[in-house]
Amino acid sequence: MTATKAVFFDFGGVFIASPFGAIGPAADRLGVPEPDLIDAIFGPYDADTDHPWHRLERGEISFAEAQNAIGDLSESRGLIRLDPIVALADVVVDRSVRGFMVDAVRELRGRGLLTGVITNNIAEFGETWKSMIPVDELFDDIVDSSAVGVRKPGSAIYELACERLSVQPGEAVFIDDYQGNVDGAAAVGMRAVCCGYTVESTAAALDELLALVG
Repeated sequence: MTATKAVFFDFGGVFIASPFGAIGPAADRLGVPEPDLIDAIFGPYDADTDHPWHRLERGEISFAEAQNAIGDLSESRGLIRLDPIVALADVVVDRSVRGFMVDAVRELRGRGLLTGVITNNIAEFGETWKSMIPVDELFDDIVDSSAVGVRKPGSAIYELACERLSVQPGEAVFIDDYQGNVDGAAAVGMRAVCCGYTVESTAAALDELLALVG
């Protein structure tokens, strides 16, 4: 097995609560079937399409534009007019950080490994999420989809992250809360772990990640 040189992390769902974990309670609260809510807000998230949320994460439109487009889309499907802020309210309010993940990054860096972030994010949230953890201390590089114009699970974002740290995909390990993003990383040759949507599943996935790193 090729020696690990770099470990890459998603942000939302790894260091803080997953937006996908908030969808179930939101569906109950709004009276919208969960699959319909996921598809209206996020689109087919295991693909890269022209859905408003995907365009937002690629930095092509503003949050306000995406918000309006998602409202129009949900109404056209016979749903209530959905607002991403309302649907993701639990994540927006919860600012708690999973300290064990921060500690793990410090441990990996102490072992001489490179560390980076590969995140599907939105430009308007950039300063907020970067203030939640000590990014300058923890990471050698950050690849934010809204800044680079490509997003997970497309191969380009993983390849770019590896290129920027001068490692080959086979020399890297990646962790993400969404299985489609994990599959995208594996498709380019990275070893990848899905941590799911809970604190407990993330802690278990961290053990798996550390075992892969060796």
